[in-house]
Amino acid sequence: MPAALTDVLAEIDLLLEPGRFQDYCPNGLQVPGREQVATLASGVSAHAELFELAASERADLLVVHHGLFWGTGAQRVDTVLKRRLKILFDADIALAAYHLPLDAHPELGNNALLARALGAQISGRFALHHGEPIGVLADLPGEGLSIDQLTERVREITSRTPLLFDCGPTLVCRLAIVSGAGADYLDDAAAAGADALLTGEPAERTMAQARECGLHLLAAGHYATETFGIRALGEHLAGRFGLHHVQLDVPNPV
Repeated sequence: MPAALTDVLAEIDLLLEPGRFQDYCPNGLQVPGREQVATLASGVSAHAELFELAASERADLLVVHHGLFWGTGAQRVDTVLKRRLKILFDADIALAAYHLPLDAHPELGNNALLARALGAQISGRFALHHGEPIGVLADLPGEGLSIDQLTERVREITSRTPLLFDCGPTLVCRLAIVSGAGADYLDDAAAAGADALLTGEPAERTMAQARECGLHLLAAGHYATETFGIRALGEHLAGRFGLHHVQLDVPNPV
């Protein structure tokens, strides 16, 4: 049986509490579509190729991590945005986006799921964004892992070899994790007693900062580190409402 779109969105709000976060984008429904949801699609980033995949799956609702609108929203509709919206409108697909709330969630969040995929035990929170922690601290198994062992485990769970700045101790016991563009939390990771920071993409300044903080930094890809939460959210909603769920993948090397 289909579920009401409003009920699905209310469940997400209950889970992720987007109102707690001062985000870079609007969280929640960004483009309206059908009022009933039978097929739910999920994916990382909103763009034309993902929308075409959702249309081919006859999705009623597409839930993404990176939505269409950032900052104060669209100031004008250019040809790129027009095409993206047209695909959604023609297929009558509703689009909803959840950014920092999906990074931070203790069960369905990107950072918590990365920690669990590595076999680590979450021991704390860090990386405050306007007072809300979005990152996790995780204790690696046993006496810790060498940086080579940790790098291999990250490669296995993200399906890509991370860029490594090898600047920390021989064994990594405590790992700080902030998916996506979290390299600027190196100082916070060091202050929290971490031996390494796992994130998605680095900035140019990251190499020197990692050396001066004495931490390893692993950058495994913005996209690759943020497939975890949106998949888990889709699976949760499918189970909660009896929906057909399809996880859409448009791999991005960044």
